[in-house]
Amino acid sequence: MRPTKADLEAARDRVVPDVLPAPGGTLRVLFSGINPGLYSGATGHHFARPGNRFWPALHASGFTGRLLAPSEQHLLPGFGLGITNLVRRTTARADELTPDELRDGGRRLRALVERHRPAYLAVAGVTAYRTAFGRPGTRIGPQDDTFGAARVWVLPNPSGLNASWSLDRIAAEFARLREAADALAADVG
Repeated sequence: MRPTKADLEAARDRVVPDVLPAPGGTLRVLFSGINPGLYSGATGHHFARPGNRFWPALHASGFTGRLLAPSEQHLLPGFGLGITNLVRRTTARADELTPDELRDGGRRLRALVERHRPAYLAVAGVTAYRTAFGRPGTRIGPQDDTFGAARVWVLPNPSGLNASWSLDRIAAEFARLREAADALAADVG
C-alpha cells in the first residue's frame, strides 16, 4: 500500500535502519545513499520511492539474480551487500541537508566502515560525497581514497530526479563496481 500524503509528512526526520550482515558476515559492498526520502521513512525501506533506480540497477548489474523490491532489503546480506546513508534522517529532498550534516555523516560513515569492514564502500551521489569528504573534484567511479581497508567507489545518484543518468548508464556503473568486487573476492579467495 502506498503511503498517503499524511504518512509522508509524518515520516520527516525518521531514521531508516541500516541493512548489514550479522557480525562476522561477509560484506562485499556497503552502499550508502545520501539520506532516506520521506517515502523510505514512511515504509522503512531504503530507496523505496517508485521511480528510484537503485533496485533495478542492482539487478541489471548482476548483483542480484532477480529484481528485489525495497521490502526485500533484508535479503541483501545474503548477497554480501548492505545499505546505509550519509545522513540518517529523512527529508523530502537531499538539498534540505546542510554541509555540516553531510560532513558529520561522513565521519559516521567512516566509523561504520571501520566496524563492518566492507571490501567496497559505494556512495550513491557524487555531490554529497564531495561535500561530506572535502573532495570537490570527485567524479563517478573508483576513487583513490580508502576507508581503512575498504576501497571507495562513487556511483551516480539513482533517484528519478537525476535525469542526466539513465537506468542503463546507472546499471553499467553498478556493473563496473560488481566486476571489481568480484575480482577482489577472487584474488583474496
